[in-house]
Amino acid sequence: MEALTLVLFFAFAALDWIAVANDWKAGEWVAKPATLALLVLYAALQPEVTWVLLAALIFSLLGDIYLMLPNDMFIAGLSAFLIGHIFYVLSFTVDPTTRAVWLILILAISAPLAFRILIAAKPETMRPPIAIYMLAIVAMVASAFASGSFAAIVGALLFYASDAMIAWSRFVDPFPGARVAIIVTYHLGQLGLVWGLT
Repeated sequence: MEALTLVLFFAFAALDWIAVANDWKAGEWVAKPATLALLVLYAALQPEVTWVLLAALIFSLLGDIYLMLPNDMFIAGLSAFLIGHIFYVLSFTVDPTTRAVWLILILAISAPLAFRILIAAKPETMRPPIAIYMLAIVAMVASAFASGSFAAIVGALLFYASDAMIAWSRFVDPFPGARVAIIVTYHLGQLGLVWGLT
């Protein structure tokens, strides 16, 4: 059952990547939520899964749905992913000092990119929630590094890259192939986190 679920996850993920590349909205509507739903199921089948990890994935799925809706529900999607990242942080059982050291280091490295995005974000009322979200995802990445799990670290970095590309293309400068790069890194990032946490 686990193997079948994983195969279906990759199949629907690939379908979603193709749909995004070809601007096939109907395909995205089916494949995007199905991909995360299958990852939730795959995680639930793991013997060491925790309810906190499942909560992180479910809120990610909710964020996916919000961001797919035709009306602009960016803040709703951002909020769902923010809660998901908080649950991801809670999923890592790591030394608090080690996590704090990584948090400071990653914040320092991320600061130039974060400030560039925040300055460009319009309307200005968007800046506080975006800043809070940035802090949450950095905390998630720091937690992954503190865990020492290679899969979790790669997954967290891919998730970070996906979100950074979303913010850059939305607020700073859209670039060719952004949507495909965003969705591929997002799906692989989520899978890496699941592997690292189960």
